[in-house]
Amino acid sequence: MLSFFVVFLIVLIFLLFKVNKTYFILALCKRIKCVDGRPLEEKVCIIPGKTIFGNNLDILSMTPEKIFQLCRDWAKFSKDRSYVHHFYRASVYNIIKAEDAEQLFQSQILTTKGAFYELIRPFLGDGLLMSNEEKWHSRRKILTPAFHFNILQTFNEIFKEESLKLLEKLKCLQHDRVNVSDLIDEFSLNNVCETALGVKLDDVAGGAEYRTATHNIEPILIRRACNPLMYYGFMFYLFGQYREQKHYIEITHNFSAKIINKKREEFLKNNAYDIDKENSYTKTRYALLDTLLHQEAQGFVDHHGICEEVDTFMFEGYDTTSTCLKFTLLNLAQYPDIQEKCYQEIASLTDFDNLTVFDFNKLEYLGCVLKETLRMYPSVPFIQRQCTKETVLNGLILPINTQINIHIYDIMRDAKHFPEPLVFKPERFLPENTSSIHPFAFVPFSAGSRNCIGQKFAMLEMKTVLVALLKTYRILPVTPTKDLVLENGMILRTKQQVFVKIVPRII
Repeated sequence: MLSFFVVFLIVLIFLLFKVNKTYFILALCKRIKCVDGRPLEEKVCIIPGKTIFGNNLDILSMTPEKIFQLCRDWAKFSKDRSYVHHFYRASVYNIIKAEDAEQLFQSQILTTKGAFYELIRPFLGDGLLMSNEEKWHSRRKILTPAFHFNILQTFNEIFKEESLKLLEKLKCLQHDRVNVSDLIDEFSLNNVCETALGVKLDDVAGGAEYRTATHNIEPILIRRACNPLMYYGFMFYLFGQYREQKHYIEITHNFSAKIINKKREEFLKNNAYDIDKENSYTKTRYALLDTLLHQEAQGFVDHHGICEEVDTFMFEGYDTTSTCLKFTLLNLAQYPDIQEKCYQEIASLTDFDNLTVFDFNKLEYLGCVLKETLRMYPSVPFIQRQCTKETVLNGLILPINTQINIHIYDIMRDAKHFPEPLVFKPERFLPENTSSIHPFAFVPFSAGSRNCIGQKFAMLEMKTVLVALLKTYRILPVTPTKDLVLENGMILRTKQQVFVKIVPRII
C-alpha cells in the first residue's frame, strides 16, 4: 500500500511538472511561449510574484498612486524590456517599447479591449471605445463625419466663446493661487456639450454633479481591478462597492439623458430628419449628437446606442482634454522661457474673435508644447487589448484570453527615441526633429485603426484656450512639477490639487 502511494505521488508530481510547463498551475493561467522554442525569459522579462500564486496578490488593495509607482518599478526591473505577469485565468504581456507596440497597433486582429474595460462597461456601455468588430466599424463610419474639418471650423467659434467666458471667470478668482481644476474642468465639459452634443450647459442642470461623479467612479474601478475575485459580477455585488458605483453611474447617465432629450426635442421641432449633410457643414453647427439622431431617424442606431456614444464622448472628450490642459499650464508656469516663446508666436495674431482654424493650425511651437506635455503626461497612461484566439505577436505565442497592456507612459519616455526623456523640450516636435522618431514612439491618442477619433478636435480646443490665456496673463508656478504625485487609472491624475499664479499682461 505504501509503495502504491509513493508511486502515485511520483506520477502526480511528474504530471504536475509537465502540465506546469504549459500552465502556471497556482496562478490558474496558461503560459506565454516563444515561437522559436526558446525560454520565455530570453525574450521578455518575467516579473516574479510576491507569492507562489503568480502575480495575483501583487496589487491587492493598492491605491492609484501605488499602482502608478509599481508600474514604473516593473519597467525598471525589466531593464526596459517588455515584461510578463501571471494573473488569475490570464497571462499579461506588458509592452513598454515602441518597437513591440508597432505590430500590435498595425494588427487587424488584436483590436478587442481587455478585461479592465469590462469593468468600465456599466459606465460607458458598448460605445466606440468599448465595441468590437462589426459594431465598432459601423459606429466609426457613422461618427467620422461629425469630425469633418468643416465642422471643426464651426466648433472653433464655440471654443473661442467658451475661452472668453473663462477669462471672465478668472477676473473673479484669487490670482495668487488659482486651482487649475477649477479653471479647466468646467470649461472642458462646456466645450464638449456645446460642440459635440450641441447643447449649452447653461440650459442643463447637473454639470458639477456629473464632474464629481465621473471622478468618484474611477477609484472604485481601480480598487475592483486590483482584486482578481472582484472581476466576477456577483462577488462585486456582494462584497464590493457595487451600490456606490451604481449611484455615481446613475448621476452620469441621468445628466447625459437630459442632454439627449433636450437635443431630440430641438431635432424634432426643426424637422431635422432631412438634414443635407454637405450644406450643414457650413450653414449650421452640425454636432455628433445631430449625426446620431439623424441615424436614429433612418433606423441605423437606437436610443440605447445614442446613449452609449454620448456617454463615451462626454467622458473621453471632457476628462482627457482637461487633464492635458492642466499639465500644460503647469509646464508653462514652470518654464517661463518656453511660455515666452509661445507668447511671441501668438503676439502677432489678429484679434482673438477673428481667429480661424487656419490661424490656430499655424501655431507650430504651441503645438510642440502640447505634444511634449502629452509625451510626458499622457492623459491615458495605458490601454489594454486581449487575444480572442491564440495569437503570435513579436515572436511570442499568446494563448487565448491573454491580456496585453500597452504602457503609453513608458513608451513615450524611452530614452532611445526621446533623449533626456525627463526634460521638458518642446523642440523635439519641430518638423526638422521628428523625422527620426519611431512612428509608434509618440502615441498619446493611441494608433492604428482604433486611434482617437477626436484628436484634431482636442488639439484645436486646447490651442484656442491657451491663446486666450497667454494673450491676457502670464502664468507663474505655485505647484512645482517635480512635486507632482501621479496616479494610475483610466486617466492620469495627480494626487494633490495643483495651483498656478496668474498675472495680467501689461500691453
